[in-house]
This record gives sequence, structure tokens and C-alpha cells, in this order.
Amino acid sequence: MKLLGSLTSPFVRKVRVVMAEKRIECEFEQHDPWDEATPIPRFNPLGKVPVLLMDDGTALFDSRVIVEYLDGLTPVSRLIPDNGRPRVMVRRWEALADGVLEAAIAVYREGKRPSTQQSSAWIERQQRKVTAGLEMMAEELGEKSWCHGEGYSLADIAVGCCLGWLSLRLPDLDWASAHPNLKRLYDKLSKRPSFSDTAPSQT
Repeated sequence: MKLLGSLTSPFVRKVRVVMAEKRIECEFEQHDPWDEATPIPRFNPLGKVPVLLMDDGTALFDSRVIVEYLDGLTPVSRLIPDNGRPRVMVRRWEALADGVLEAAIAVYREGKRPSTQQSSAWIERQQRKVTAGLEMMAEELGEKSWCHGEGYSLADIAVGCCLGWLSLRLPDLDWASAHPNLKRLYDKLSKRPSFSDTAPSQT
């Protein structure tokens, strides 16, 4: 297998963390999806990363699809419950974290446009989603050690990758001061090799 993606994408990082936790060996090939010469659209018509190229040539895309496939490859460190409400609740956490990221990325991208072309109404709308999503994360985490149940799961990975990207790209948001329980979770996750080895850097 081969994973195509960028080092700063939080969705790529989610996949890389899952691979590390499950001890899945996979070649990682760096690509900038915004580069005109990128080969990503050959494998994903949406032009987004991550893309997982399977041994038979099939391309999987969307991090949620990829991590589900990876979690079923081996019983080592299962990260998604098999079925029922626990499975749905873990995927719900993932959907929340990914949704916050999508809104935050929209804010970041809009901020990169010339100031005369930026839409303050669009930025405010996306920022409200980020704020509300973080508030829900903090409320539902409460004083628990993990996002769902009594142990580490994909829910924690998704939230950790989300918070890491926010710190990297939108530091003025300062989510850590607003939500100290999320900061405690993030600090704990950051000590895991899977997170420390995939930590993004400013590029």
C-alpha cells in the first residue's frame, strides 16, 4: 500500500496515526494537492488528500473511509467498536472533529485571499461553526479521560488531529485557554509516539 498526502493535512495525519497505532507498514508519498502538477486527481477526482493506493490498484479516499478499512485489516489496537451505539458514537466524534476542521480550513483559506476579495460574512459564519464545535467537544468530554468509553479510540485521534491543526494554522483562536479539558486531552495524546512522530510543522 501507498499513502499519498501532505504533512500538514490533519486528515492525512489521522490516517498516519491510525497506521502507527495498528502497526501497519505503508509507504508515504508527499504531495501538495494545491500544486498544479499533483497526481492526486488521477486517483481522487475530488483532488483531495489523503489517498490510499491499495495493492490491487484500487484508490481509497476520504480519511473516514480509509481509517475504517485500516482498522479492519488487523485486530491489533482496535480503534472503532464493532457495531451498535458505541460504534456510532465514536464515528460521531470523528464527524464533529472533521466538521470543525472543514470550517476552520475554510477560514484559513479565505484569509489567504487578497483582503479586497475576502468575505467577512463567510469567515464569521465558518468561525461560528468552529466555536460551536469546540464547545460541544469540551462539554461532551467533560472530566473524562477519553472522548468515548474507558479507552483510547478513533474519537481521540480525530479530536487530537483537529486540535493540532488549529494550533498550527489558527493560533490566535487559542482553543486551549478556552477549553482546558481539551488541552489536557491533547497534551496526553501528544505524548504518544503516533502523535509525536506525525506532528505537523509550519510550512
